[in-house]
Amino acid sequence: MPSYGIPIGTKYEEVGFAFNRGVMTGLLREELGFQGVICTDWAVLNDKSFFGEPMPARAWGVEHPSAEERLEKVIDAGCDQMGGESCPELLSKLVSEDRVSEERLNQSVRRLLREKFVLGLFDSPFVDEDAAEQIFGNADFVKLANEAQRRSYMLLTNNQNVLPLAADQGKRFYLDGIPAEAGQERGLEVVSDPACADIALMRLKAPFTPRPGAFESMFHAGSLEYSDEEKARQAAIFAVVPTVIVDVYVDRPAVIPEIVQEASALLFNYGASVDAFLDVALGVRKPEGKLPFDLPSSTEAICQSRSDMPFDTKDPIFRFGH
Repeated sequence: MPSYGIPIGTKYEEVGFAFNRGVMTGLLREELGFQGVICTDWAVLNDKSFFGEPMPARAWGVEHPSAEERLEKVIDAGCDQMGGESCPELLSKLVSEDRVSEERLNQSVRRLLREKFVLGLFDSPFVDEDAAEQIFGNADFVKLANEAQRRSYMLLTNNQNVLPLAADQGKRFYLDGIPAEAGQERGLEVVSDPACADIALMRLKAPFTPRPGAFESMFHAGSLEYSDEEKARQAAIFAVVPTVIVDVYVDRPAVIPEIVQEASALLFNYGASVDAFLDVALGVRKPEGKLPFDLPSSTEAICQSRSDMPFDTKDPIFRFGH
């Protein structure tokens, strides 16, 4: 999938990548030698309805042409599949009017069939149901997944080597975003009032701005800072607990200089269970992950950076690979 984006201020036509022959054929196929299948992102031809909500076609740069004209441009650009579309009658019309040649169609057919042959879908097209029951969710795979969760943890700060913690050190723990039972099962003395705690374990999700609509609500976007209310809630915990360990699920980057400054230790995860976090915090497992992006220092630095250039934010708190 080439993404919905448009190249701005370059030698390429300023239309979405799915419609962009200079990028899809000129750059991707001819210059870079890509011979695989290109599938457009969802709904670049026709207006759609998702979960009962209208969604205009993501036809950036070609908003005014018809769906038929968009399809012609997508095929000419070098794409092979149309994501989320079901309009074969438009393709038939283009072929019957000699606007798309059968040879051009055969190019895409060959690419698609090649992938299926490589996967063995013609030699063995059916799933072995008995084997599937033995493979799906088997203990070895679960073990590997749990191992990956723990090893991928990133330790960004660890002031005075506060981590790993000792479960039997007689400290009282306040748990935020963690069920009390999970801590108690590890032998922690859990309290419900942060003012009574010696240590707080705080699990958070990276900031985002909730968007209306069933479809849009599934995607995290918007501000990379926590709301003022959430910042105040976190600050209240930092103010009364001497040691605060923070764990953030980073499905996207975050602007959190206040947490970096206040947390006794800061961990990032890519999607990990409570058990995985406690294993890392209590020293059962060692975090080995590295930061996959620069951690920006401010929203202003993000706005001043070039969105298509990696590592372009000014004075990030932590660099890629930290």
